[in-house]
Amino acid sequence: MNFLNYLLKMESNAVRIGTRGSALALYQATQIQIAINEHFPEKQTQIVIIHTKGDKILDVSLSKIGDKGLFTKELEIALLNHEIDMAVHSLKDVPTSFPEGLQLGGVLKRAEVRDALVSKNGKLLCQLSSTDVIATSSLRRKSQLLAYNPNFNIVDIRGNINTRLEKMDKGYCDAIIMAATALQRLGMEDRITEILDSQMMVPAVSQGVIAIETRISDPVTASVLKYINHEETMKVVSAERSFLKSMDGGCQIPIGCYSAIQGETFSFTGFITDLKGERFIKLTLTGKLKDAHDIAIEVSRQMKDKGAMKILDEIRNQADENVR
Repeated sequence: MNFLNYLLKMESNAVRIGTRGSALALYQATQIQIAINEHFPEKQTQIVIIHTKGDKILDVSLSKIGDKGLFTKELEIALLNHEIDMAVHSLKDVPTSFPEGLQLGGVLKRAEVRDALVSKNGKLLCQLSSTDVIATSSLRRKSQLLAYNPNFNIVDIRGNINTRLEKMDKGYCDAIIMAATALQRLGMEDRITEILDSQMMVPAVSQGVIAIETRISDPVTASVLKYINHEETMKVVSAERSFLKSMDGGCQIPIGCYSAIQGETFSFTGFITDLKGERFIKLTLTGKLKDAHDIAIEVSRQMKDKGAMKILDEIRNQADENVR
């Protein structure tokens, strides 16, 4: 074997896993690394940390800096430049349209989809009042909290999981709403005061799913992910992302959905609300799992008939004013 062939062989046996640098992101990348090592012990896996715009701008609310590729763009550039072989994301952070040459290569089995309440004094959501300060960085969560109780005092909060919890412990707020699975994955389940019902707090699209983004023209990585991708989760999140794309929504629009599977039966709930939680459209349809995509698109169509696009247009007009 000549030296060039040796280098090519070594390259094919190396898998470079790109990720953000937070504890949660590293946990997610490690799960991918473990899965690869289980199926391909001969592969040399390496985790490569890449900082994104969303990691660097922490003093401005997400809704004011835009959401397209906020936590993914730098990783995608590294993919396109062949600096990494795959990028690991929380799928809820990934835009529905990929840059040319990239794709959703696979997903792990979905974990907890619901949001959690973490409160400093152990109060449940029903026990919180206008005197309690509730923190969230999500317009989706904020609008649903206001729909639940328009008198809630809600503030923005940024930073990774540990940073947000530390801010609360130091008095910045009395409670935080965040993804339950984030706390569970970091071994902080004991901090959860209450996991919120998915009908009261509809989750973000594809929440709870670890995603793997790859180059389309990379058969070596594709052959690896064939053994790692969880097909049922991929089918469901593909339907959810089709719903989001059909609604022309994004991470910083108060839009969400919830999918439930029972055997071969698929139930899909879509929702949208205005920023104050005053106008709320929510619709559920049930059918066969094999028709998940069509069911999600039909929910989108019916929601549009009920005025969803008017709400979206108003939200975008307000967002444009905030960015100026």
